Formats: sequence, C-alpha cells, structure tokens
Amino acid sequence: MPIFTYVAVDSKGVTVTNSIDQPDRTEVISALAKLKLRPVSIKESKEKLSSSKIGSFMGTKKVKPDQLVMFTRQLSAMVGAGVPLLRALTALSDHVAESPLLKSILTGVIHDVEGGLSLGDALAKYPNTFNDVYVNMVRAGEAAGILDDILKRLAAQQEKSTTMRKKIKSSMSYPIVLLVITVGAFFGLMLFVIPQIGKIMKDLGGADAKLPALTQFMLDASGFFTQFWYIIFAITGFSVYGALRYIKTPKGRYQFHYIILKTPVLKTIVMKVSVANFTRTFSALIQAGVAVLEALDVTSRAIGNAIFEQALLDAEAQVKIGKPLSTVIEANKLFPPIVSQMLLVGEETGQTDTVLVKVADYYEEEVDRSIEGMSSIIEPVMIVVMGGMVGLIAASVMLPIAGLATSIK
Repeated sequence: MPIFTYVAVDSKGVTVTNSIDQPDRTEVISALAKLKLRPVSIKESKEKLSSSKIGSFMGTKKVKPDQLVMFTRQLSAMVGAGVPLLRALTALSDHVAESPLLKSILTGVIHDVEGGLSLGDALAKYPNTFNDVYVNMVRAGEAAGILDDILKRLAAQQEKSTTMRKKIKSSMSYPIVLLVITVGAFFGLMLFVIPQIGKIMKDLGGADAKLPALTQFMLDASGFFTQFWYIIFAITGFSVYGALRYIKTPKGRYQFHYIILKTPVLKTIVMKVSVANFTRTFSALIQAGVAVLEALDVTSRAIGNAIFEQALLDAEAQVKIGKPLSTVIEANKLFPPIVSQMLLVGEETGQTDTVLVKVADYYEEEVDRSIEGMSSIIEPVMIVVMGGMVGLIAASVMLPIAGLATSIK
C-alpha cells in the first residue's frame, strides 16, 4: 500500500507533518478529516511507488504534444458524456494507431486502473508523458468528482504551452540556419578556397613574393586549419559534449540558467517565458483544487528554469510558515511587480486562479513580441557577419592582385 506524507493543520492552527498508509489520495483526505485535520499538502512517497514493466520502459520515451492534447480532449468529452472511465480509455486505446507509443502507455494505464489504481496514480508511472502538473490535476479532479472539467483545462493549458514552444522554435529556426551556414562557409573557405588562392598568389608573384599582412594572415590561418583540422574538430566536439553533459547536472543547469538570465535580450525573454509558465501552471493547479504548497512544489518542477525553480521552492518554505504568497513573490526580484500585485488581488478576492490566467495571457503575448523583436535583430546581424567574412576573404585576395598589377605597370 502506498505511503503518503502530509502537512495538515489541526483545529488549533498547529501544523502537523506525518505519514499515513492509504490506498489513494481520496482515502488520505478522508482519514485526515476523521482526525479533524485540514490538509495543506499531500505527497506520495516516491520510494514506495510500484511500476509495471511497461511503465518502466515506456516512461523513458515521449508522446508528441499534439497527440497528448487530442487524447486529453477526447477523454474529457467521453467522461463528460457519462462513459465509464475504463470504457473510455479502452475506446481511445483502440483508436490511436498513429501513435504506437501512446497505445502502449494506455494499455498499461488500463491494466493498472482495472487493478484498482486511480487514474492519477496510473498516469504517474509514465512521467515523461504525463508530467507532475498533469498527474496532480487529474488526482485533484478525481477527488473532487470533476475529472471531465479538469481534463478540459489540461488540454487548454497544453495547447497554450505547445503553441508558445512552437513560436519560439519557428522564430529561432532562421537565425540558427544562418549561423550553421556561416560556420560551414567559414570552414569551407579556410580549408579549400584559401589554400588554392595562396598557390595562385605564389605562382604569380614567386615563392619569395611579399604578400599584404591581411593576405598572409589568412593564408597562415588556413594552413593551420588545413594541417590540424582533425584536432580542431575533435576539441570542439569534446568541448560541446562536455558542456552539454555538465549542463545536465544540477549545478551545471543552475549556472547555465544563471548566465542566460544575465545575458542582454535573452534574460527578458526567459523571464517572460518563466513567468508565463508559472502563472498558467499555478493557476491551473489552484483551480483544480490542489493545495497551495503542493501547487508551488509541482509548478517549480514544471517551470523549466533552475533559478525560478529555486525561487518557488523558497516561496513554498515561506508560505509554509504563514506568509502570504503575494508578499513572498514581491520580495523576490525575479518576478515583475505585476505578478505580486495580481496575486494580492487574487488573495483578497478569492480568485487567484482567474487573476493569474490573465497574467499568463499577458506575458505570453509579451513573449511573442519579444521573440519577433529579437529575430528582427539577429537576422540582419547574421547577414552582416556573413558579408563581413566574405568581404575579408575578398580583400585578402584582391590586395595582392592589385599589388601585382601595380608592379607590372
């Protein structure tokens, strides 16, 4: 039987932290109610979670976001129409031929639900497909009896997140292509074109011909690249591989995100993306009935930035001792003033989820504008860099030709 760790408040306002053995979260809530405790946070101990072989294997792969959105919407419609959960899952499993991975996952989920697990606990076995936000919202929907409504909200949230990611990727694709072309052209010219030009210059001017400084520099650089190209590529490859491995470590990820937040232009976009992710995810969890502390914990893991993740974990600790979330967020310079102000309004009116959705919409629009602005700056800069590189090589070629023409006269 799973072990749940909970934080609750008794009738005297005293915070109680303990563990309890129960089949699922609903039973935990019922047990706490009998003890006259009001739950603040309920978490299932990870070390006690069981996992099927299918879950262990498929959990390492991912389903496409569009397929997951479609599945969520269809499941919401079927559950809302009164179709029993198992029948709905079975019907969807039979009609996802375009995604063998999703079909395999649903087969495992159906098996677990038939065995007595809740849908949320069954989905939790596939963390690469159903993240913490998804699982916790489903659990909250099951506990409150509003699973169909929660699934609709989940689908809408996923569509928003997917749309934002696609916009970022599409906006950056052209600058990345230009960068690849520029680097490829540079190495191509240095390895193949410049050496041939050097031979022509020496044939025309003789072996002892004095070449202009720029031309000589380009020939020396080309000679170095031609002679040691394998060492250069090996060092570059290992450096990139090592950097990527380091970034995957907790310390490396934190330092990488810290550098990004200190980089002009990038820091503004990253801040807006992180704030949009925080407000939309947190509002969705609160709207689903997830406790504030647990919502902060789940949101911190879903926000995608180590600096903001730590800020939310710090906020969780402050809220746990009784501080209002709006006050904690206001004290953190990472978050723009509008976030704390809107949180304060939400706390005063009891509509925190509704208010934060508006903040998320605003910052998503700001992200679109910022990315468009950055793209409009990067593209001409890359073109100028390419033009400068070609001009440098052209000058190194034309200078000695001009010198030879003058000497002939």
